[in-house]
Amino acid sequence: MLTKFNHVAIVVSDLKEASNKYKNVLGANVSKPFDYPEHGVSVVFVELSNTKIELMYPFGKESPIKKFLENNPNGAIHHICLEVKDLISTCKKLKKKNIRIIGDGEPKIGAHNKPVIFLHPKDFFGTLIELEQE
Repeated sequence: MLTKFNHVAIVVSDLKEASNKYKNVLGANVSKPFDYPEHGVSVVFVELSNTKIELMYPFGKESPIKKFLENNPNGAIHHICLEVKDLISTCKKLKKKNIRIIGDGEPKIGAHNKPVIFLHPKDFFGTLIELEQE
């Protein structure tokens, strides 16, 4: 099922400060901020040769990561993203194995304009996992 690691997402308390730290202290290639109102997040992408880091900040009052940031005021790792060749087939296999898919169980278009699902962290040892179509 899994093909490669795509990114790690970190919720931060200050997107500009976090962007500057990755850029100016670590010398990373950092994107401008992107707002995703449909997902309730603002994101900056830190591009590495073999993967990405997503720095996320709540966007809007109904942001799904707002409570996460309240519980982790200094920020924290939110999820990891892994790629699969066939997300629909993967969903069917996971459901047969009683793995919970967050939301309505159907893929949605994610920040990279590809279909994604999120797997319940209680099914994976406390880790929220995003699966993204390759």
